[in-house]
Amino acid sequence: MSRESVQAFFEANAPDIEPVVLTDSTATVAEAAQALGVEEGQIAKTLALKVGDERILVVMAGTGRLDNRKTKDTFGNRPRMLPADEVLELTSHPVGGVCPFGLPQPIRVFCDISLRAFDEVWPAAGDRNSSVCLTPEQLVELVGAEWVDVSQH
Repeated sequence: MSRESVQAFFEANAPDIEPVVLTDSTATVAEAAQALGVEEGQIAKTLALKVGDERILVVMAGTGRLDNRKTKDTFGNRPRMLPADEVLELTSHPVGGVCPFGLPQPIRVFCDISLRAFDEVWPAAGDRNSSVCLTPEQLVELVGAEWVDVSQH
């Protein structure tokens, strides 16, 4: 179901963009980079976080790490990673395929400025074997994300 919701999202919002389905797993940053033949930083990982009472998604470069101080300063609370079952419930995507596309409910999405280091980034596309190639600007525009600076540099 997850990959189908992502496919439907792109058909409705960006029919010229086609998710890539691979036989190799893209569940981790290293696996995705190897399977796609790109730098690990180009893998746009999506983190599902709870900040205060709100659950949000933060998309950042694959080599990025959340900076707790910056995240707290940006969102007003310390971030907590959601457990896998909550991530699946929130996004309909399994861990390893979490992305900001085809979500079953509105969720605020933020893109970290670490993505701007690359001309193209590869977020997951709903499951452990699919990805999509976008510019960071396309990603932000497609999901109505806001730019933030919450990664360690």
